[in-house]
Amino acid sequence: MGLIVGEGGDDVELVPPSNFSMVEDGIYRSGFPQPSNFTFLETLKLKSIIYLCLEPYPEENWEFLQSRQVRLFQFGIDGTKKTSMTIHKDTITEALKVLIDVRNHPVLIHCRQGKHRTGCLVGCLRKLQNWCLSSVFEEYKHFAGTKSRETDLTFLETYDVLYLRRCLYSIIYQYQGYGSRKRRLLYREETVEKSYITSI
Repeated sequence: MGLIVGEGGDDVELVPPSNFSMVEDGIYRSGFPQPSNFTFLETLKLKSIIYLCLEPYPEENWEFLQSRQVRLFQFGIDGTKKTSMTIHKDTITEALKVLIDVRNHPVLIHCRQGKHRTGCLVGCLRKLQNWCLSSVFEEYKHFAGTKSRETDLTFLETYDVLYLRRCLYSIIYQYQGYGSRKRRLLYREETVEKSYITSI
C-alpha cells in the first residue's frame, strides 16, 4: 500500500518498506528496503542507514545510497535465535553510539524484516530514554507480532544502558548566541571501530 502524490502533472506512488514506522523525529525503522521503496526513502532526506544484517548490502541498494550521499553503517548481527548475547550486546552498543549521534540524522534502522534485530536496537534506545520495561516490550511485540522471541525480550530486560549513559557525557551541545543556526554539536566520543562500519 502506498501514497500517490502528484508532481508536475505526474502521479508518483510512494511505497514505504515493510514494517516502516517513525521511532521519533529523525529516526525511522523498517524491514529491508526494496527498489520499489526508493522513491519513498528519498522523501525522508536520509543522512544515514543503520543495517543490522551480516550479509553484504545489495548492489542496487548500495548504488541508491551512493547517488544520494547516504552513509551506510553495517553492524552484522546473526538473525537466528542462537545469537550470542555477548556479541549481540557489544554490537548493539556500537550501533547505539551511531544512533544517538544527531549528526547521523535523519537515519533509518533496518534488518531483514524490521522485527527482531531492529526491535532490539530500538528497545535499547527506549531504555536509554527511560521507558519502563513493559512499554519497551509492548513496542517490540507490536512490530514482531506472532514472531516475538523470548530471547530478545530477555536481552532487552538484561541490557545495561549505564555505559551508554556515560557516553552521553561526551556528547555536548554548545550554544553560541540564540537560534538553531547557532547550535554546534561537539562529539568527543571515539569514532566507531572501522570493522563495524561500511561508510560512503
